[in-house]
Amino acid sequence: MATPTTTISTAAVPAASAPVGSMEATTPTPNQKPYTIGAVCKALGQEFPDISISKIRYLEDQKLLNPRRTPGGYRLYSQGEVARLRTILRMQRDEFLPLRVIRQELAAGRSGDAAPPGFDGDPTHPTPPTHTGGHPFPARMRRASVSVREESGALYTLEEVLEETQADAKLVRELEEYGVVKGEQRGGQHYYDETEREIIRAVSELARYGVGGRNLRVFRTSADREAGLLQQILAPALRSRNPQRRKEALEALENLAAVTSHLRHLLLVRDLRKIVN
Repeated sequence: MATPTTTISTAAVPAASAPVGSMEATTPTPNQKPYTIGAVCKALGQEFPDISISKIRYLEDQKLLNPRRTPGGYRLYSQGEVARLRTILRMQRDEFLPLRVIRQELAAGRSGDAAPPGFDGDPTHPTPPTHTGGHPFPARMRRASVSVREESGALYTLEEVLEETQADAKLVRELEEYGVVKGEQRGGQHYYDETEREIIRAVSELARYGVGGRNLRVFRTSADREAGLLQQILAPALRSRNPQRRKEALEALENLAAVTSHLRHLLLVRDLRKIVN
């Protein structure tokens, strides 16, 4: 069945009334024209070149989007849903957050970044002014959320990872060779968990600038050392048989991981400023 097309206006529109964390399908007002999935994909393609209809459907399968359906089964996206999708894609691209954490951020009420000067606020507006690399300036720096609790348990085949991340199969093999990702064998099929899938997504972005698996050993070594330091600090509490003490240790571990991640970012920014100045 061919998907009907809808032309999306770039005129300014009022903010969506539904909170960005809500999973209720938004019913557009008479002044809000719903968009087909193809129109949404086309409108966001300038800012997110790797977006695809299958990726949008995947996010819907993960309960991050909930477009309404026509009696004929077509997906229709309100302006609020398009803004939500843009927020999700930015959190993936700019902060490399896994979908589990993105879901938590949205449920906590996180909305899209404030629009920079000259940006009219339309969720389907072409990409706002960008820095080198084509990504929009973030409205403010955030300390990324860190969760070390058990994941959903979902596993993804190599084909699913490649489709979702737009990575090259050769790059994934190189990452396995240098121990950046491992995956696991089940029934003759190689699978990757959600965290490794997001690692591959991040590395595929670096690969656009010629960074390969061999260049990432420094990241792996640094991560191992940081994990070892945090383990030394909290190991006794993490091994505690007292559920409350263990819960507090897990919360402390996540907080320390966020702090160390933010510190690493600040040190990098400081050194990069020396380079450009």
